[in-house]
Amino acid sequence: MKILLSNDDGYFTSGIKALTKELEKKHEIYVAAPSVNHSAGSSSLSVRKDININNVKKNHYVIDGTPADCVHIALSCLIKEKIDVVISGINLGANLGDDVIYSGTVAAALEGRHLEISPMAISLISQNNISIDKA
Repeated sequence: MKILLSNDDGYFTSGIKALTKELEKKHEIYVAAPSVNHSAGSSSLSVRKDININNVKKNHYVIDGTPADCVHIALSCLIKEKIDVVISGINLGANLGDDVIYSGTVAAALEGRHLEISPMAISLISQNNISIDKA
């Protein structure tokens, strides 16, 4: 399966690293994530600024934009293959109830849905009972 990973916390965070490490064992992984934290940014798109893209390694992009920018740019411009699913996370904090309206994690997943690709958003409420790697 070809999977695009994104998040709202940024490319260099533990959640997306853990997902990448586990999923690349059995799947072809692409990563497009923000260069900095965009928590609570909802589905905003950058329309009045230049967006820098850094191809840090094969199929891994650090994008100077919002989570929705990352998924939209990756699926529309950077990745030529057909992606099967967009997974966003692992977010370090809950996305429950009304929080999903503001969540950049959920927004990245929803951007995949807008582009007709099945999405999934993953959030971890607490690391007291389970580690990021186990999640």
